[in-house]
Amino acid sequence: MKKSKHSYILLAPYMILFSVFTVLPVVISIILSFTYFNMLEFPKFVGWHNYSRLFLEDDIFLVAIKNTILFAVITGPISYIACFVFAWIINELSPKLRAFMTLVFYAPSISGNVFFIWLMIFSGDRYGIANGFLIKWGLLMEPVQWLKIEAYILPIIIIVQLWLSLGTGFLAFIAGLQTVDRTLYEAGAVDGVRNRWQELWYITLPSMKPQLMFGAVIQLTTSLAVADVSIALAGFPSVNYAAETIVTHLIDYGTTRFEMGYASSIATILFIIMLGTNLIVQKLLRKVGE
Repeated sequence: MKKSKHSYILLAPYMILFSVFTVLPVVISIILSFTYFNMLEFPKFVGWHNYSRLFLEDDIFLVAIKNTILFAVITGPISYIACFVFAWIINELSPKLRAFMTLVFYAPSISGNVFFIWLMIFSGDRYGIANGFLIKWGLLMEPVQWLKIEAYILPIIIIVQLWLSLGTGFLAFIAGLQTVDRTLYEAGAVDGVRNRWQELWYITLPSMKPQLMFGAVIQLTTSLAVADVSIALAGFPSVNYAAETIVTHLIDYGTTRFEMGYASSIATILFIIMLGTNLIVQKLLRKVGE
């Protein structure tokens, strides 16, 4: 540490901010999850009561877990693969066209509440775009309440989330593909690499493992933390809790009911799920190129 003291000094500002605003809140949240805390009284230690209540008494939380896992299983892998495939294709274009196409694909994720346009598409009256087209083509006789019928809510939110998913991970893949050493492809051709798929598996992917890992963490975190889209499209709460997720359940107890101990236990469960999923993904990504 003495030899590298200058490096530690340079790291200190970030590490202090990271510890105070990220690590410390997580630790405090885990501690509060074992208490009853209503923001008015001093926290009271209740042991495992919040967790037993979550899994044994809170039926809505079980629905939220099911919906969140469904979101993650569908949107996580699909958006991750889509990010890489689009980045791989766009990387082959000319610089100007590549910059334009990158902006086109990345724009939805940086446009704030642009997903509200989907409220126009799936509006429940005849002026809704989906209803208008389907009635015009004779496929419907009367408007469908897309965001009020339980069977349609979750699929629609999944579609919107996929539309929004080409974000930071997509840019990371673009950057990673740009940094792959071109001489590796020449060396690979000498060593027996004969087609683009072999180049992809044995050269491209192993050369951008840091970007693959970063993209996986971003996509998984995003897919497990769905809330804004669900609230905006399906309401809060949604019909029969059809679009309830762990984060919307957390918002309900944390910012509406102010049961901060219970909300912290929900946050801790989500943290454990994210951590476990990321460890599994890391293990899988280590096998890339083998």
